[in-house]
Amino acid sequence: MTGTLTVGVDIGGTNLRAAVVDADGQILDIEKLPTPSNVYALETALVHAINCLQRRNEGIVAVGLAVAGFINSQRDTVRFAPHLPWRNAQVTERLSAKLGLPVELEHDANSAALGEYYLGAAQNAGTWVLFALGTGIGGAVMVNGEIYRGAFGTAPEFGHLTVMPGGRACPCGKQGCLERYCSGSALALTAQDLIATGRYPDSAITREFAQHPEEISGRTIVRLAREGDPLARAAIEDMGLWLGRGLSLVQDVFDPELIVIGGGVSSDADLFLDQAESMMNYSIVGAGHRPVAEVKTAQLGGDAGMIGVALLARKHLERGAE
Repeated sequence: MTGTLTVGVDIGGTNLRAAVVDADGQILDIEKLPTPSNVYALETALVHAINCLQRRNEGIVAVGLAVAGFINSQRDTVRFAPHLPWRNAQVTERLSAKLGLPVELEHDANSAALGEYYLGAAQNAGTWVLFALGTGIGGAVMVNGEIYRGAFGTAPEFGHLTVMPGGRACPCGKQGCLERYCSGSALALTAQDLIATGRYPDSAITREFAQHPEEISGRTIVRLAREGDPLARAAIEDMGLWLGRGLSLVQDVFDPELIVIGGGVSSDADLFLDQAESMMNYSIVGAGHRPVAEVKTAQLGGDAGMIGVALLARKHLERGAE
């Protein structure tokens, strides 16, 4: 397949991004569209984006789709995706028929993990974990180059481990999930709680958002933390401690050699990662008497999912040709 191209599509709740990727994992072209809210419009948008890329790039031979949702173990059906309209939808069959191309389907966190394994921070790693911090928490586990999926294709859900029984309500329907304390959206919730304590009257966050705390964003907290705001720094510190506790659970269950911190929040890891590692090392079973995972930040950023799923589509096509 030398000289041929594949397309990797990252389908988010707000936007879908489709990238033409060569055999070396380099992105050659990108098409971006808003994500429609019904099935027909979504599939029409996907076909349109890929057709646009085909008109500009000769030699596209396969497509990979990275989706945030539950995918069956055969990876041809989206069972459920909280921010997308597909429900028990045989996505690969329908889109392959419309495009005239083979279509591969993968969970978005697994796609990002594949990107980091092929070209990023996890190259040559044996047993390792991707812990992706964004609006929520995504996760992936790889063992000797293969994704661990569980019996029904939904593993792992790190973000929905209950760490605070009866705690903050989660959109998943549970209470006290890890991602309600350790994520971009969790930063805003923590800041709201800190405002309510009255301990930070001089904080810019208190002055600007006390009357409308629901308007606080994680990006605002990060910006003000870098400027030294005490409430923002306290919110970041709290997230770092929760991240460390979450990583200790990952250590105790999987005993990986490497943990890669990815997702949009990872770009500000310098604010919290040292603290998280300290808490992880303190919290694991047998602390001080066992090897611990190396912790790195992801190298491919927001493109990891598109690159990973495009290369996955390529590899499946190559195997089929053997």
